[in-house]
Amino acid sequence: MRIISHSEIARLFPKRRADSNKGDYGRVLIIAGSKGMAGAAVLSARAALKAGAGLVTIAIPESSQPVAAICVPEALTLPLPETRTGTVSPAALKTIAEWKKKRGFDVFLIGPGLGATPETAQFVCGMISAPHCPFVMDADALNCAAQHGDLRKLFAKAAQHVLTPHPGEISRLLKIPVPVAKAERISAIKKLCALTGGAVILKGSASLVSDGKTIAENPTGGPALAKAGSGDVLAGLLAGYWAQFGKARGFGMATAYEAAKAAAYIHGLSGDHAAKALGERSVLAGELLSHLPHF
Repeated sequence: MRIISHSEIARLFPKRRADSNKGDYGRVLIIAGSKGMAGAAVLSARAALKAGAGLVTIAIPESSQPVAAICVPEALTLPLPETRTGTVSPAALKTIAEWKKKRGFDVFLIGPGLGATPETAQFVCGMISAPHCPFVMDADALNCAAQHGDLRKLFAKAAQHVLTPHPGEISRLLKIPVPVAKAERISAIKKLCALTGGAVILKGSASLVSDGKTIAENPTGGPALAKAGSGDVLAGLLAGYWAQFGKARGFGMATAYEAAKAAAYIHGLSGDHAAKALGERSVLAGELLSHLPHF
């Protein structure tokens, strides 16, 4: 166990070249949202853009597309086939594969506000096993994966990835009681890394970040983050940072772990700064992005 330091995070962010362009900083596809949950996609997309990703596309059920297009004009939108209840349909696998050929993306984030219906779970499992590109799994995508039953088999052919469960989600994934004590949390994150082969952020007070070999504890953040939408912002920051680190240094476990540590640390620090300005009770998830530290 080690503590993430400010200096190690600062070293991950070199100064941008004066002659750079958006293509230098990665393309992120955010697969998120459902009927009544379009806000999750909006928060994640804004976070990925504020993190510095060059281009962000919001892939969202067709009926929710207008919300995303209006709320995040800086992002492209990709309408996805949907179920009768307004969640993503398995038919969206073809839509995303065609988009990958046409436009391309370097990292995709899947899960915020997605829903966990059987049809959506089928879609999520298809995205995990498809030969797309590195990905971040958050929120309902984790709950969908938990329905599969065999994580080792599900992730056997998956590209490099980062999972971001909170204690309840890791409990469902591993079929264990919700880990509360520090020793339980350490054991759970080790097991999830081993089963999936990915990096993991186990969210909560003093979030843990692991690449399967080492575990780092995040010292930033507090009660200001205990608000709906906070996790959507974290996931978007993570995808945005990984898009940049991956473009610069490759999309392997090393940059996955770097991006996970950066996202956890900066997300928490933003919460600390926002709490000082607004008060712990009053911080909204979207306001975290107005208090990002400069690196």
